[in-house]
Amino acid sequence: MRINWQLRRLNLKIVYYGPALSGKTTNLEIIHRSVNPNQRSDLVSLKTHEDRTLYFDFLQLELGKIAGLTPQIQLYTVPGQSYYEASRKIVLRGADGVVFVADSGKQRMRANLLAWRNMREHLASFNLNMDQFPIVVQFNKRDLPTAVPIHIISHILQVNGTPTVEAEAAQGKGVLLTLKAITKQVMAQVQRELVAA
Repeated sequence: MRINWQLRRLNLKIVYYGPALSGKTTNLEIIHRSVNPNQRSDLVSLKTHEDRTLYFDFLQLELGKIAGLTPQIQLYTVPGQSYYEASRKIVLRGADGVVFVADSGKQRMRANLLAWRNMREHLASFNLNMDQFPIVVQFNKRDLPTAVPIHIISHILQVNGTPTVEAEAAQGKGVLLTLKAITKQVMAQVQRELVAA
């Protein structure tokens, strides 16, 4: 959270994290298409020639005021490929909340688990208390014929009460619900921090 007192602006950062091809960029593209153009920035995306996210996707949303401040939520995705681990950590730094996008495909459970552990390690390296940090898990690609039941993915990742949302991001299902869930958590955390300050 960064506050520009002169402009009365509250800058918040939400990062979409998960394995390669889980649907992180798709989430941002759907959000971008769904939000009023007057309340969002252009979607900035750096991709490889194979249309994979190389560094990050970025989208800024404007919301109503909190404590007299105008919140601007910046949405980022991390590159899913494991060889971009340093980039993922850089993008995750300073996050106010995280959406973990899990791929429901049966063959993707190991990739989900590795990305989940990787995310938790990075957050811990920033001295963040995982029990109090805003996280939402999105179980994406629920329409796949090989989709693993939710309770099994939850067990594999050990989400332990973390809020979850089922989604089919390519069809737009669950995308805005996920954004609403993480935004609600982040705003509640910010209000607690502003009161305590």
